[in-house]
Amino acid sequence: MPEGDTVWQTAKRLHTALAGKVLTRSDFRVPKYATTDLTGRTILDVTPRGKHLLTRIEGGLTLHSHLRMDGSWKVYASGQRWSGGPAHQIRVVLGTADRTAVGYRLPVLDLLRTTDEQRTVGHLGPDLLGPDWNPEQALAHLLADPSRPLGEALLDQRNLAGIGNVYKSELCFLLGATPWLPIGALPADRAAKLPALAKKLLEANRDRPVRTTTGRRGQDLFVYGRAPRPCLRCHTSVRVADQGDGSRERPTYWCPNCQMGPAPSAAPPRTTPRRTTN
Repeated sequence: MPEGDTVWQTAKRLHTALAGKVLTRSDFRVPKYATTDLTGRTILDVTPRGKHLLTRIEGGLTLHSHLRMDGSWKVYASGQRWSGGPAHQIRVVLGTADRTAVGYRLPVLDLLRTTDEQRTVGHLGPDLLGPDWNPEQALAHLLADPSRPLGEALLDQRNLAGIGNVYKSELCFLLGATPWLPIGALPADRAAKLPALAKKLLEANRDRPVRTTTGRRGQDLFVYGRAPRPCLRCHTSVRVADQGDGSRERPTYWCPNCQMGPAPSAAPPRTTPRRTTN
């Protein structure tokens, strides 16, 4: 599942390739928009909103997409072979005179009026990488339900937009709290630092090809995906267990020594992260 920094990178790549250019090819391969033709229209901009992508098009239209687990946007130069997957996985093609953007396996693809964008992204909290970022509002959202587990509160895009499973685990480690600790039990000084810390991590990684939270070469993450290897701080075996509401459980990593709070009593080790949806 792409996180906010990955979606930001995708939007930047699409914007650089398409913005200000006239579409010479428009090919929707989903039944809902099979007859839609956008050729002749200019791409105005491509903007990320949390984990959502908004491609704004001349004439007051916005193409809304979400990558979820398997989706991707690939950009190709004129004449370059497409390599994002088999043709039957292509959902949309947007081409200009010199670049072609191909959307593969996009589970969410909607064409709407730009004035109606709030219908799709209006529920989101402040965007960690967006112009609407408001740390005070984000913290207030997070603390609105003090009994909610910290990890679940961080993943709720209505609280703040852009955090996925990787950053959830890494933020909890850096805060010294397990993802199952009720967020209201997080010491006030740590809670106050949470929004700024989350923003710092995403901003530091939005231009990097490889995400890191440690600053250590060859050891990119503190806990995510590391079970049952030793914690980078205390050498205790990192643990993993599922966390969620049953319908959307996610593998969650933590160090039982460095992080305070409740945790599952028994968690079988997994050596690689399991793919999840959101």
